[in-house]
Formats: sequence, structure tokens, C-alpha cells
Amino acid sequence: MIGVFDSGLGGLTVLNALTRRFPGQSFVYLGDHAHVPYGNRSSEEIIDLTRIAVDRLFGLGCGLVLLGCNTATAVAARRLQTAWLPATPWKAQGHNVVGIVAPTVEAATQTPWAVTTPQYPQKFLTDRIAVFGTTRTVASNVYAEEIRKRCPKVTVIQQVCSELAGAIEAGAAEAELDRLVEAGIAGVLRQAGGEPPHRAILGCTHFPLVEHLFRRHLPPATRILSQPEIVADSLEDYLARHPRYRGDPASLPRLVLLTTGDPEEASARARVFAGDAARGGWRNALSFERLGA
Repeated sequence: MIGVFDSGLGGLTVLNALTRRFPGQSFVYLGDHAHVPYGNRSSEEIIDLTRIAVDRLFGLGCGLVLLGCNTATAVAARRLQTAWLPATPWKAQGHNVVGIVAPTVEAATQTPWAVTTPQYPQKFLTDRIAVFGTTRTVASNVYAEEIRKRCPKVTVIQQVCSELAGAIEAGAAEAELDRLVEAGIAGVLRQAGGEPPHRAILGCTHFPLVEHLFRRHLPPATRILSQPEIVADSLEDYLARHPRYRGDPASLPRLVLLTTGDPEEASARARVFAGDAARGGWRNALSFERLGA
């Protein structure tokens, strides 16, 4: 099984893309709804909560855990990968944890994550890349830092869309969502002196649900990088190189949705994702179970 962790519900957009791409694979999704939002917490709290969640998913039989949350990935992924995991028995058993920042940076720079010094032709690239994200993701500066390691002449413009994820999850009217997206894009244009970005990263897993609104207000030439398909592409490549994480083809695939909070509340709040999930052909309804003690 593969685990997908998120502090809330946005990771369901990533899960949807993964279940479509890998119909024979079993997935366990864990939302830490008892402690959401992570953006108001200290870095140490986020690291601890993410570590606990990954440990629980390993314990449930997930050999690989994907952090389907930009905040958890930006703040905790490196610490878990380099300090926590190597000191646990899970590492010896072949378990691993990956995030969603690396594949997004790879797609934005057309450079493998392992390449951290400028290479030709990326070192001469002078494009503008916009990053739309939540307050905590933008404050972490992870996208700007990692992009500039590979493309030092690129202009990275970061724009906080502080209200957009909450409005999406609350089922706000299309007109309100359109206003928030337009305001975010206007913020990028102000920072860039009116010049549009060549590429735009939707750096929050809620934002793919309003990708059509970003497309409406960005110039046709701006390429939108939406994380669910990028992550699915990356996982496909990862599983080709590490087939031990693939599911048993003789077993029936399962999809389990777990929450640290109230299952009824989590299921009700997840309904905004149901239309997207239905198009993806999920194998069960968006019904959460409480994570056992």
C-alpha cells in the first residue's frame, strides 16, 4: 500500500490523480484534521505531527508515504528523510517518505531534483515563474530556493493566496473564487511590473479545483503547473525504479480514508471534492474512518 498524508483535505486532489493513474494500487489517505491548520503552528510542531502521521501509515502497512501537503513537505520532509527515518527500523525494512515539492520543482525547472547546481541550458534561463501558495508555504521560501539552485537567473514571484483554500473548501460561489484568483494574479503582475509569468505553480493542493479560473485570468502562453498530475507522473517514474512499492497484482485494490478528527465532519467537508472524485472513478465514496489508537 501507498500512504498519502495531508494536514487537511487538499491532498484529495493528489489522491484522485493517483487512483486514476494506478487503478490496481491500494492507497491509504490520512488527514490530520484534529490539528489542522498547520500554517498556524511552529516548525517543530509540524515536523512532530508529520512524523507521527508517517509512522502510523508505516504501521498500517504502507511501504511508501507521500506527503500530499505543501506545508508538511516544505517544513518536515527533509528532516524526516535525513534524520528521523534513518534512525528507525522502518528504514531497514525499505520504507520511505517522499513529498510533492521535489516533483513540482523538477517540472518547473526541467531539471532532476538530484541536480542542485546550474546546468546548461537551465543556468541561462531567464523566465518568470509565479508561485501561488498559502502563507506558510510561501514563507518557507522552499520553491524560490530550490528553483534558483537550478536556474539562478530565473525570476521567482511568490504570491500568498491566504483566503483561497478556505473558500474552496467552504464551497464558496464561483464568483467569489474568481475574485480571489484574479486578486492573486494581479498581485503577481504588480510584483513583475505588469509582465506575465512564463510558468505558474499552483502551490496548494486545493488550487487544482479552480485551475480553470487561473487559466481564465492568466495569458494563454503561461503554462500552469498543477501538482496532482505532476505528482502522478513523478510517482509513475519512482515506482518504475522501485517496483517493491507497487501493489500485489493478485490482491484487490483498496482505498481507505482516515482522519484524526471527526469522521462525519471530515466526510462532510470533503464533499466539495466529490465531483472531481466522481470523474476520476474512485472506488468508494468520500467516507472517512477515524484513525484507531
